[in-house]
Amino acid sequence: MSSITRRRALGVAAGAAGAVAVLAQAGPAATAAPRAAATDPASFDEVYQGRRIQGGPAHGGGHHGGHHGGYTVTVDGRELHVMRNADGTWISVIHHYEPVATPRELARAAVRELRGAPLVPLALG
Repeated sequence: MSSITRRRALGVAAGAAGAVAVLAQAGPAATAAPRAAATDPASFDEVYQGRRIQGGPAHGGGHHGGHHGGYTVTVDGRELHVMRNADGTWISVIHHYEPVATPRELARAAVRELRGAPLVPLALG
């Protein structure tokens, strides 16, 4: 059985230090998780498949500000609980397992999933 020698330990330490130096030169963009967009998505207001969908920055009215990053989406005036993932994609309680790029796409996906049923507000607490 071989034991760790001083030479091996120094070699591993030197390799790790080299990797840290390369990452430091590459800047924070190399180590940060990629985001789909650096800014908040654009507001929207449209009728999609007969349902009015709206989205835009929240003005203190949303009940879970920490989860959706200050962005509110509604379907026929009822709030659709949305969440932004670390990679910049969006999910909702209706469309949870298929992230999409924008809240507009998320609202449209929710309308398709609802198939004409009314959106029932999420009751937490």
